[in-house]
Amino acid sequence: MNAFTSGRSAPKVPSDCRVTFSPQGPLQIVVRSSVASFYGDSLKSLVQETLAALNVMEGTLELDDFGALPFVIQARIEAAVKMADPDNPNQVLPPIHSKAIYGSSRTRFRRSRLYLPGDQPKLMLNAGLHQPDGIILDLEDAVAPIEKPSARLIVRNALRRLDFFGAEKMVRINQGDLGLEDLETIIPEHVHLILLPKIEDASEIVKIEKKVDELEKKHGKNEPVYFMPIIESARGVMNALAIAEASERNVALAIGLEDYTADLGTQRTKEGTESFFARATLVNAARAAGIQAIDTVFSDVTDEEGLIASVKEAKALGFDGKGCIHPRQIRPIHDAFLPSQTEVEKALRIKTAFEEAQAKGLGVVSLGSKMIDAPVVKRALTTVGMAEKAGILRQGE
Repeated sequence: MNAFTSGRSAPKVPSDCRVTFSPQGPLQIVVRSSVASFYGDSLKSLVQETLAALNVMEGTLELDDFGALPFVIQARIEAAVKMADPDNPNQVLPPIHSKAIYGSSRTRFRRSRLYLPGDQPKLMLNAGLHQPDGIILDLEDAVAPIEKPSARLIVRNALRRLDFFGAEKMVRINQGDLGLEDLETIIPEHVHLILLPKIEDASEIVKIEKKVDELEKKHGKNEPVYFMPIIESARGVMNALAIAEASERNVALAIGLEDYTADLGTQRTKEGTESFFARATLVNAARAAGIQAIDTVFSDVTDEEGLIASVKEAKALGFDGKGCIHPRQIRPIHDAFLPSQTEVEKALRIKTAFEEAQAKGLGVVSLGSKMIDAPVVKRALTTVGMAEKAGILRQGE
């Protein structure tokens, strides 16, 4: 008898579960849980309701529960059932939590983006408490191929149920056709931004944009879904400007140095000399396209001094943010991206000059005898906004 499993066999993972489904024979449900004496009946009822929603009338389903929330159990059951029957069209959608619904914007701060594997719900539950600017639910490199169908449904349900405390909700999809399948599941939900991995050519973004356009129309979505292409190869670097300008949905351009240095046939170093050209090219492409530039992750979570030095270098190159792989990296990244007192004072002078020019109906902004271009004004307003958000300035000063 064939059996289909969603979830790890070992070790037991807190806040998760393992579901095994055998589609033959009369319907049977087996629930094993350390809290079965308290919640056994409700767990069995949840399984029954989920199977009924999936129109499953026969087979044996075994649930080994390690403290999973209902949305995780439902995702695991749906994944196992659809492994047995890929043509099953039914879904089990948990109710939407009101705190999971909030918007984003093109120009919001993206100083930090925290990567979370899409198949590990235990890491998602309290991720928003660490206050990253963005939370990435990752369906690509962080998820083993065998777990990808389950991860897609866990991420879908997390977008419906979890409160990320205002962090921008991001999903990194897979490459190619698998990524297009990811979009079919993710776009109908409350996702703000899609990370597009290993982009090498503008045509790839055009294809993804067409798919998103179709899905938004189909599901009646009004809030825009933004793109953050990730450049991870020599070819991608050489096409950076075309990639940055390929879609109105693009709000940022990111670089991934592990794959990039592998593509070059070299080793990634803390000094970063091997990636200087690529990073500088990406920043210039992003600026030319009027979008943000986002630096790669710093992979040594124990080296805070190295992280701070890396962020300062990124800021000096013109980057607006950096990836992180552990919550402990968020605060140092935010602090290192804070504007200096000198930068804040200069930004305030430009902001004042801009407001005075507007009040007088002038089309030109000047500071003393120097003319101030629109990009400089925009940068100054961003600096002031960042200082206000960090508490360096009171709003309206």
